[in-house]
Amino acid sequence: MCGIVGLFLKDKSLEPKLGEMLSEMLDVMCGRGPDSAGFAVYGAGEKGKVKLTLRAVEGYDFKALEKVVGNGASIVERSTHAVLTVDAAKEAEARAALATVEGVSVVGAGERMELYKEVGLPIDVARRFKLEQMSGTHGIGHTRMATESAVTTNGAHPFSTGTDQCLVHNGSLSNHRGLRRVLERQGFKAETDNDSEIAAAYISQRMKDGRSLGEALEDSLDDLDGFYTFVVGTETGFGVLRDPIACKPAVMAETDQYVAFGSEYRALAGLPGIETAKVWEPEPAKVYFWDRKAA
Repeated sequence: MCGIVGLFLKDKSLEPKLGEMLSEMLDVMCGRGPDSAGFAVYGAGEKGKVKLTLRAVEGYDFKALEKVVGNGASIVERSTHAVLTVDAAKEAEARAALATVEGVSVVGAGERMELYKEVGLPIDVARRFKLEQMSGTHGIGHTRMATESAVTTNGAHPFSTGTDQCLVHNGSLSNHRGLRRVLERQGFKAETDNDSEIAAAYISQRMKDGRSLGEALEDSLDDLDGFYTFVVGTETGFGVLRDPIACKPAVMAETDQYVAFGSEYRALAGLPGIETAKVWEPEPAKVYFWDRKAA
């Protein structure tokens, strides 16, 4: 099962409502994935700064990490997660300092991306992190029904393996073990047994090799076996790809104000102007991408 949602805003006046709209979409997809959920929001960023999204146990004193990291680091707490902002030039030092702290992990990094995920009903996860209060240009989310790995926060989506980049996935890959070994020889270290993490790492590696997101998604059609729908978030937008068989449900809608993706139409039904939107099923093996710089 699993449910995917994505929302890319063309109209700047909607940016303060991004979290509210995305939260409603996740809530509707609860039936497709009731065991855990997560989302990534691309909000305000500051040139020369990087946001590290951290995760720890409930009640952890994240504020203490400001002194551990130093270098003018600041932190904003959200339940079991927190966003640590540091100078981009000091990111390596910050990560080294965090590595000495037991029980804290980095789940995402970027100038604009913040990433949150937890076990529980999607609507509860959204409320826990106050998604409805977040603003931004675009975001993606996932509701999970675990079929191939345990129900854990680590196994929840999105998976982030690149700067300002993350992936949500509905489906299953048959060759992810072999691909994992290839990526490990290239220096990648997997954190989970989830095949979706490998898909995210594959796309990140292709982009590090100089491929665009569109080209990396095209490459995955040759190198990834199985059935899948991917939605990939980047600093500038998001991309969508279904495998050549396209056995997983997917629907998209576009208006002058936004582009939206949902595993089912009902995830889009509450969006403004949906009654006059262009609505279609994305074609198999076709890459779709929307870029805020081109909007």
